[in-house]
Amino acid sequence: MNSDVATPPALSLIADSRLRDEIRRIAAAADRPLDERVPPPGRHAWTAASVIILDTAAAHGCADAGHPRRPGILLVTDGDPGLLDWQAATAAGAEQVLPLPDAADALIAAFAAHDGRRPGDGAVLAVAGAGAGSGASVLAAAVALTAAGRFRDRTLLVDCAPYGGGLDLLLGLEKTPGLRWPDLTIEHGRVSAAALHEALPSTAGLAVLSCGRGVPATELDPTAMSGVWAADGRGRRSDSVATELGTVPCLVDRGRVGTALESGGAEGMTGTFAALAPAAVRAVIEGGRAAGDLVVADLSSDHGPHTDQVLDSADLVVLVTQARLRSIAAAESAAVYLAARNPNVRLVVRGPAPGGLSSTEIAGALRLPLLTAVPSQPGLTERLERGGLTVRRRGPLRTAAETALTTLFSDNPRRIRAAGGPGPSWWRIARAHGPTCGAPLPESAGAPQ
Repeated sequence: MNSDVATPPALSLIADSRLRDEIRRIAAAADRPLDERVPPPGRHAWTAASVIILDTAAAHGCADAGHPRRPGILLVTDGDPGLLDWQAATAAGAEQVLPLPDAADALIAAFAAHDGRRPGDGAVLAVAGAGAGSGASVLAAAVALTAAGRFRDRTLLVDCAPYGGGLDLLLGLEKTPGLRWPDLTIEHGRVSAAALHEALPSTAGLAVLSCGRGVPATELDPTAMSGVWAADGRGRRSDSVATELGTVPCLVDRGRVGTALESGGAEGMTGTFAALAPAAVRAVIEGGRAAGDLVVADLSSDHGPHTDQVLDSADLVVLVTQARLRSIAAAESAAVYLAARNPNVRLVVRGPAPGGLSSTEIAGALRLPLLTAVPSQPGLTERLERGGLTVRRRGPLRTAAETALTTLFSDNPRRIRAAGGPGPSWWRIARAHGPTCGAPLPESAGAPQ
């Protein structure tokens, strides 16, 4: 191959042995590696693959397993397809039905069309915590602040912990104008990342979609209306909100932006809601990725349908645990959940360790690769209380953020080059303040100077 970036393998889910051999022959001719699995695969393999090849039996199995429709699904048949083959293709959302061996050239062309090297591909990093107080939100915010303006032109920090008090408060942005999750209702459609960046509060090149301290985001009754609605945060109609948001473009490719909802005007829109809407979370995450953003999602210790959406999309998942017995016990359960949804989970151990447990011992007990150990950072708690997160140019928090970013992009070199960023040691280049690395990160982002 002429490319200096390895072509990602095609996911092959072929039960028929004759078809499987034919696929191998065509893939070898196209110089395309194969990832052969027994259908149905895990959701992360399904969503992460650049192209998926199915036969009729596999198509039915994946549809029955609830795997989402996505681009790059191809159904192959042994000879001309029949009615059952077309029905299976419809159920799985296949783009093409290719009879083999006659359509071998068409399959090679489809390989080339889905080579995984699309300009603008973004990356998604999820940070989860082992119980309350683990420090997941602080690490997620630190990673986003460290990357913003120095590695990616646009970075999006998404708060996926509806009971966490809001990342805007953590960053000292609670009084900054812009939309929060309670102001958005997303039902179907793709989020425009550019519009989202314009509508959200931001600091130092970082856009923040925060949970509020009231009602989390919800989904509209599908019979009522569609699109994204901007509310005043209290579920009331507000002409002033319409005026303030009049310059904010529509956030989805179809639908509309409204002023608010009348209290009780749509079913399910009154009272306190228990969780973020999974469809809304998925739309935001995938919208940012498609636009080439670095998306950092703070899961904290939340588990649920909305966190499943993030984990299925994430290129790297970081689990943060304190070096304390109870936190390690919580991390054991969390690790099982995370690893079941995503194969790329790394561990961060936060000190101090009153029992003398080492980070290596903790990682071994949890059977997770150790990303880094983070000693306590003096004065951090006081700075958080007095105005927002501080990310110093040196210190344990900055080092942990840099390590997470290095791991994310070292494991995904295709995404580095797609974004036009530097190599794995990107922060060392950024510190040289080169012209392509953006402006220097302020000593304190979101806090009073």
